[in-house]
Amino acid sequence: MAKKSEKKAETKNEAAAAEATGEAPSLNVLAQYIKDLSFENPHAPHSLRPREDSPEINININVNANPLSETDFEVELKLEANAGEDADTMFNVELTYAGVFRLTNIPEEAVAPAILIECPRLLFPFARQVVADATRNGGFPPLMIDPVDFAALFQQRMAEEQVKSQMTN
Repeated sequence: MAKKSEKKAETKNEAAAAEATGEAPSLNVLAQYIKDLSFENPHAPHSLRPREDSPEINININVNANPLSETDFEVELKLEANAGEDADTMFNVELTYAGVFRLTNIPEEAVAPAILIECPRLLFPFARQVVADATRNGGFPPLMIDPVDFAALFQQRMAEEQVKSQMTN
């Protein structure tokens, strides 16, 4: 227990020192926007008829980041969802929702987690609403995507990259 409280004290001391010198870490949202949106209802109006069972819905989520400068990054949250398959497809929706973020005074080891965890976490509620509105406007009940654990996605991505690097060495 002592180590945990020591670590908290160190973190608080570092944060207090950074604030005293005007160098507090910060993550700012400079802009957020729909970069690409596609909604397809390929079998309308047939796909809009009442059904006895719910369709299978597949959802894929991906995060990409592009540096714009030393402190600014564009982070893209890509959401793809489809209901049904082949001739029974009800809808396909693809959204790339992006934001420009400024990271200042963030330690180098914390930059990747900030960009790939915190930034998409901030974008997600807005992207979720765009997808819900698109499916509702397409004639279906709004698709409310469950909250996403971006930390787990980040850890999975890092593990995959580690395996790839081990295979190439």
